[in-house]
Amino acid sequence: MKLGINGLGRIGKLSLWTHVSRKHFSEITVNIGRNVGNSLDDLAAAIERDSTYGRLGTYLYGHQAGRVIEELSDETGRMKINGVPVRILRRDRNPKDIPWRDNGVDLVVDTTGVFKDPTADGGDAKGALRGHLDAGAAKVILSAPFKIKAKGLEMPSDAITMVMGINDDDYQGARHRVISAASCTTTCLSYMIKPLLERIGAENLLSASMVTVHAATGTQQVLDRLPGAGATDLRKNRSILNNIILTTTGAAKALSLVIPEMKNIGFIAESVRIPTSTGSLIILVINIQDEPGKPTQRDFINGVYRDYAEQSPYLVYSEQQNVSSDIIGVPRAAAIIEGTETHTRTASIFVNLSRTPAKQAASQDSLLEVPVTQAVIYGWYDNELGSYTNMLADLTVKIADSMV
Repeated sequence: MKLGINGLGRIGKLSLWTHVSRKHFSEITVNIGRNVGNSLDDLAAAIERDSTYGRLGTYLYGHQAGRVIEELSDETGRMKINGVPVRILRRDRNPKDIPWRDNGVDLVVDTTGVFKDPTADGGDAKGALRGHLDAGAAKVILSAPFKIKAKGLEMPSDAITMVMGINDDDYQGARHRVISAASCTTTCLSYMIKPLLERIGAENLLSASMVTVHAATGTQQVLDRLPGAGATDLRKNRSILNNIILTTTGAAKALSLVIPEMKNIGFIAESVRIPTSTGSLIILVINIQDEPGKPTQRDFINGVYRDYAEQSPYLVYSEQQNVSSDIIGVPRAAAIIEGTETHTRTASIFVNLSRTPAKQAASQDSLLEVPVTQAVIYGWYDNELGSYTNMLADLTVKIADSMV
């Protein structure tokens, strides 16, 4: 099967790295919709070198590797990367105009971050995710969460959000044509939440909140810049080089799509951007209703993750003292739990029954004592290559295999 990749930004480029390493697809067609530099050699240099992960050859074969890009043809836009035929398309930006059909591409991964609405018509003049289907692809995977722009519209029946190892069994090949691979943060968060729900039960998780301390992304500015007309978040135009920047994340909403039990649990998700190129951290705070006399202890929570990591290829439990650079490039690690920093505190809270829905049956001063443990859990993730792009590639291969 031939694979199509739309966009060659951070996730597009690293997806290309991952797939030329795995060699699962016979050919890869990459659409960038514009010329780069003065020739295909300039584009090849951009593919081959990376400021965060080094050279492609070193990534594939270690420090003794030579160049792995060869047989460049500027006229046809073709090259071979690690022996895999790769064709570069440099003309069309609108998904409906990209010649996937002419290139025999049935499966496309859209990494542009521009086309996220699964309800938008494929023929939209400004471009839409479904345009890939109109252009000949049978299925399209979005490397970002869905975002429906029109209020009141429901998620289409042929669309699904998936995280490998969490809910990919929900995928129905005959039904689902538009797939979201969620986000790097949602992927990590799902592997921090799922083990706890399976062990303690969703009914005992009273509330949860998280903050992701997140590396910089391509949407941020290198230097301060004036905001555009109508901009509401003025911080996005401030320099990421020397600022800690408060921002937002859609991780809570996306999490409920892959773990439906979270819809009934109060959950808040926030994000802080910091001046690093990759390597991010989730700080998860949960409140657990305990059985009387049986408080949830730190060792129990660490044991939950330790046990889950033994049977999941995507969760890593660590008792080392890590810093963010230590987890860069760790393959398929959706989350790396920092077990040394797990903390718990147990106390009793008193609920005034007269202020609950059952107040008719309670006297005005009735109080109910409830034992509650608050736990703080730290989870690392390489938001680019190590965690997200590797797991996106696993999902891509799974869907491709279902299409054969």
